[in-house]
Amino acid sequence: MKQLTPKNLIFLIGFVLFVWIGSKINFSALTGSPNQFFTLVQFFGPIAGGVLGPVFGFLTVLVANAIGLITRNTSIGLVDVLRLLPLAGAAVYFGMKEKKTSALVALIAMAVFVLHPVGRQVWFFSLFWTIPMISAFFPKILLLRSLGATMTAHAIGGAIWVWTIPMTADMWIALIPVVIFERALFTLGIAGSYIGTTTLLDKFEQWTGIDLVELERKYALFKVKG
Repeated sequence: MKQLTPKNLIFLIGFVLFVWIGSKINFSALTGSPNQFFTLVQFFGPIAGGVLGPVFGFLTVLVANAIGLITRNTSIGLVDVLRLLPLAGAAVYFGMKEKKTSALVALIAMAVFVLHPVGRQVWFFSLFWTIPMISAFFPKILLLRSLGATMTAHAIGGAIWVWTIPMTADMWIALIPVVIFERALFTLGIAGSYIGTTTLLDKFEQWTGIDLVELERKYALFKVKG
């Protein structure tokens, strides 16, 4: 979506509402800060980039999560504000045609991470973030595209976390199996929600003749033949 039209705006507002609702439902707590959580948005937020394009996808996720943050907390700290960036960055990765360019974010995150004294001790943790770089070479494989998106969010979040939340090297090492499990779930959620959303929008257009957004119709299920 290169420009915003009234029809696009209808979908955008609806998606913002959907992301806001998802941001209110916690999935798991973040290590090092008992007041910070992954929410259900992790499972579908990045698809905003695929449906709305990287720019509007970024803004949609950013605004929706910001609204959720404001309505959820009485006091907002620096970490709360910075945590708006990872999922918005994942939306950019998912939506950009040139994935190799967006993969640079993960490379920068690796550098920021290992510049921290604790990050240097567990430099191998940042190897997770080579995944978006590798996935960038396979943009047509939805699962790898989804994995690259969620690992981009993880890269941005990890670079922020190491500088803002006191954690020991052992705590970071203990996170490795947790990261593998959670990101596998998020990958499946992103891919599944993108297929589901594309299918629903495709059927909506068939039934109403209203084209809300540009779709990657190859991901739509139950195509009508003939």
